[in-house]
Amino acid sequence: MATVFDRLQELKEREEKEKAQGGPKSVEKQHQAGKLTARERLDLLFDPGSFCELDMFIRHRCSDFDMQDAFIAGEGVVTGHGTVNGRPVCAYSQDFTSRGGTLGEMHAKKICKVMDLAMKMGVPVVGFNDSGGARIQEGVDALSGYGSIFFRNSCASGVIPQISAIMGPTAGGAVYSPAMTDWLFMVEKTSYMFITGPDVIKTVSGEEIDFEGLGGAAVHNSKSGVAHFACQSDTHAVEMIKALLSYLPPNNMEDPPLLDTSDDPNRTATNLDTIVPDSARQSYDMKDVIRSIVDNGTILEPHSAYAENMIICFARMNGRTVGIIANQPLFISGSLDVDASDKATRFIRFCDAFNIPLLTLVDVPGYLPGTDQEWSGIIRHGAKLLWCYSEATVPKITMIVRKAYGGAYLAMCAKELGADMVFAWPTAEIAVMGAEGAAKIIHRREISEAADPKAKQQEKIEEYRGLFYNPYIAAARGLVDEVIMPNESRPKIIAALEFLSSKRETRPPKKHGNIPV
Repeated sequence: MATVFDRLQELKEREEKEKAQGGPKSVEKQHQAGKLTARERLDLLFDPGSFCELDMFIRHRCSDFDMQDAFIAGEGVVTGHGTVNGRPVCAYSQDFTSRGGTLGEMHAKKICKVMDLAMKMGVPVVGFNDSGGARIQEGVDALSGYGSIFFRNSCASGVIPQISAIMGPTAGGAVYSPAMTDWLFMVEKTSYMFITGPDVIKTVSGEEIDFEGLGGAAVHNSKSGVAHFACQSDTHAVEMIKALLSYLPPNNMEDPPLLDTSDDPNRTATNLDTIVPDSARQSYDMKDVIRSIVDNGTILEPHSAYAENMIICFARMNGRTVGIIANQPLFISGSLDVDASDKATRFIRFCDAFNIPLLTLVDVPGYLPGTDQEWSGIIRHGAKLLWCYSEATVPKITMIVRKAYGGAYLAMCAKELGADMVFAWPTAEIAVMGAEGAAKIIHRREISEAADPKAKQQEKIEEYRGLFYNPYIAAARGLVDEVIMPNESRPKIIAALEFLSSKRETRPPKKHGNIPV
């Protein structure tokens, strides 16, 4: 009969076998590929000694294809909870060293269980994806597992922050769960995502492409917009995830953490008084404006290489998390297009769901013209921006830096879309359209009948600029609350954020609106 010592020893041996993952050779192969193991990633994420593992001894039930005797450590995924910088977080990490991290019935149950726990406790969930996809031997049971995860992604959306890190291959149905989460990280050269692989594409269309070119980190961070952050290594990805978590509340019922950044809330930035060029045709870097007004000049920018005409980022102002949306004059003059509208829309909805105030910096000449944009549905995509700003009930502050023309003026959170406070610099130009176009339309006959049409046209352009290229008409209508000196932007915005911190606003009761997706 086994003694107590024997039973204790058995537990230790079983734990050691599970923690060995796929064995020394598989672990070494993972390292040679430039990747950390599932457990190493969790060790980096969580505070030392805080990780509590769940379901270490779960086993699959598959008996087809001689699977009844197959040992898969941890069922190919490590799950549990711990603290990240002292705050509770749930996580799962797929183990590529154990049967390629393939997802089967029990593998999925482990992930679902930790997601359910995160929902019950109201804490973020982080998933490290490194998997060969569905475990083919388990057939429909594997597919059912994916479906169960997708359902939970939907239920958790807007309730707890969901973060996915693509740390290796993710293909077919495996890509949809990460795509349903709030934030998606990829590692350059070692991770990729796609629905159909290069071999299938070659067979169907004859097109030849490799994994990296089809679905690598660079592609999804700059072309498709599927991923939000491109990281240099597994370690860098974990560091970035921890930085992101520091800006976020644990759930939709709580506010983001308030930190002491030691940056004077009354600090002025005299460089802003001269940052806008005299010529409207000249550009400047809107990120210089952002860094001048936020705490310590520090921002965390998702989608930095995608739709670069629109900036979205997290920052702090007097220690308070704020979500910033801004036009970037350095790229297509900061015009709104399909991708920029989508980029801003999802960010606005995330911030609104998690009680993060919105600061919008405006320098927009309008929507990008052209058949490509019209045929791609700029009307529908632009409508998303109008919709989501209108829908958001968090504090909304808008600052008009320079151009704010036509429908794009409205789309960048004008007073009519529910902006609580609208500031404008003296350089603000709030008009229905650009002076050149307006003069041609309003004075078409006068220009055509003039002895010197070009001179007359230029005269009318300057006349229009003199009349409308300023913030004072909008201020006279109450659509701009205050015209401020640029150097005062930081203290003015911080004062507004403090005042609006107790904002309470609701929308008419309904199941949900029908957003123009």
